[in-house]
Amino acid sequence: MAGTVYFDLETQRSFGDVGGAAHKDKMGMSVGVTYSTETGRYHIYGEDQVEDLIEQLVKADLVVGWNHIQFDYPVLQGYTIYDLPVQTLNCDMMLKLEETLGFRLKLDSAAKATLGESKTADGLDALKWWQEYKKTKKIEPMMKIAEYCCYDVKVTKEVFEYGQKHGLVKYDDRGGHLQEVKVSW
Repeated sequence: MAGTVYFDLETQRSFGDVGGAAHKDKMGMSVGVTYSTETGRYHIYGEDQVEDLIEQLVKADLVVGWNHIQFDYPVLQGYTIYDLPVQTLNCDMMLKLEETLGFRLKLDSAAKATLGESKTADGLDALKWWQEYKKTKKIEPMMKIAEYCCYDVKVTKEVFEYGQKHGLVKYDDRGGHLQEVKVSW
């Protein structure tokens, strides 16, 4: 039994840097973060530990993320021969909500409406911090990426758990009105 693993990662490069979304495997991981129900701990992985991250995902009873099937896994494909979407059991909350709602919901929208919490930054900030780290070799920018990614994993976990407990998650529609959507994860 390997428990549930909540997962997110940040990249080294943007879509523009690698020639578009078709080349996610060339984006590189700057930091990956998991929370394991088996250990009750967050685990932070740098690029040099990506194999350990992949092993944790493959061994998990369930991997929970937000758009990890179409974004994070393709980024990791640049590091492994595993076919991650096939060789892992997954709950991609964004994809499940898209099936019901007919559009993609941002994690920040679900977190704000469901939990009253906002993300602490965004992926563009993480890219800037990565560039700062590459230039200065100081640890502080990497710590910012790790902290941001840990917080995203925490919010992902809390939205998932709220959905399990209440059978729904909340979001603000484009008009700013609070909505609820039933979930069964």
